[in-house]
Amino acid sequence: MASITNSKPAEVNGECPCYSSKRYKMENNNKVTVVLGAQWGDEGKGKVVDLLAMNSDIVCRCQGGNNAGHTVVVDGKEFDFHLLPSGIINTKCTSVIGNGVVIHLPGLFEELKKNELKGMKGWEKRLIISDRAHIVFDFHQQVDGLQEAEKGKNSLGTTKKGIGPTYSSKATRNGIRIGDLLGDYSIFEDKFRTLAANYKRMFPSLELDIETELARYGDYAAKIRPMVRDTVLYLHTEIKNGKKVLVEGANAAMLDIDFGTYPYVTSSNCSIGGVCTGLGLPPNLIGDVLGVVKAYTTRVGDGPFPTELHDETGELLQSRGHEVGVTTRRVRRCGWLDLVVVRYTATVNGYTSLCLTKLDILDTLKEIKVGVAYKLNGKKIDYFPSSMAELSNVEVEYMTLPGWACSTEDVREMSKLPEAASNYVRTIEDFLQIPVKYIGVGQGRESIINAN
Repeated sequence: MASITNSKPAEVNGECPCYSSKRYKMENNNKVTVVLGAQWGDEGKGKVVDLLAMNSDIVCRCQGGNNAGHTVVVDGKEFDFHLLPSGIINTKCTSVIGNGVVIHLPGLFEELKKNELKGMKGWEKRLIISDRAHIVFDFHQQVDGLQEAEKGKNSLGTTKKGIGPTYSSKATRNGIRIGDLLGDYSIFEDKFRTLAANYKRMFPSLELDIETELARYGDYAAKIRPMVRDTVLYLHTEIKNGKKVLVEGANAAMLDIDFGTYPYVTSSNCSIGGVCTGLGLPPNLIGDVLGVVKAYTTRVGDGPFPTELHDETGELLQSRGHEVGVTTRRVRRCGWLDLVVVRYTATVNGYTSLCLTKLDILDTLKEIKVGVAYKLNGKKIDYFPSSMAELSNVEVEYMTLPGWACSTEDVREMSKLPEAASNYVRTIEDFLQIPVKYIGVGQGRESIINAN
């Protein structure tokens, strides 16, 4: 039997080259910045990412699909993004769609065309797509609608963009990836026919024209080929070379499939773990985690919403905040800021700082309430309920603060905020024990107060 001996690698100048502290310091001191939604989505992450992308080299999407919707306003022009990272507006920034994203190719090219007409130029040289990302086919979208119809009154209010069925295909290991499309086309064709036949058996009413679809995807393969690469290797190489990487989470923590208000959630991990699995980045490369919090709370679709307002104040927030979904055009439900929700998502995500958006929407209110605790059966609870039955029955304990009753839209310095508005920000910081780094007071990228 061969003997096994412990041996150390050869030393160079008295230091092991494989375990050089200098080498590891070089790799780990360039941390990735992450931007995550801290509520039920629509917090204004796109605007924050657009701002931070101005000082970044690479902006990445790590999960979700075109069920997400981010709006960025630049020089009065409104750009809507669903699959593209919001940072793609920055001409000096490379945009990466990571392996954790599910991609509807017709939707991607439609999105590119629409934003190109609005003035987005040069994206061809700045967009990189992972070969490991899964493809959303049109039949996935049909299935999404059929599954919702089957649930009847128990429907979840999905966007019907095919996101759930595609992640289901991925989990059952019969999904099809971008790399499959660009490989041996006969193998792609076999996989496509098999997947389509499986869904046709489950849903006989499914409308499928397989030959037309295969021809169409042959065209997409040629279009997308120049943009596709191994994004894991690309990102690690660029980080090692000192490039600044920004990650944009789609959806938000309360829509996370594990930690959100299940089953009224999306089908991916839109909390911090999705950054690791959706891009191939280890936790030790993650630095700042910026949680984006709307100054009140909104959500689209069904599910419990403890601080929801069904009165004139709720209507005011909806109208002043233009609370209509970018993707679905559905009116968003509105309510007071729920700090129990934000504290819970901060526990999961480890926010190092916050961006408070849409503070200006509260400008006309004489008093403002903030949810600070939940009671169940008359007793305070110290946890966030996983049961939707429990969450539907919690009683919210509020803190009431005076409003400022004047406009904040032109404020650009923390010291010039009305005292009551500053107090509102401090109340949030004190409750969460997390600093507010940025405050949004308008639509444009210039409507940001740096609170540092």
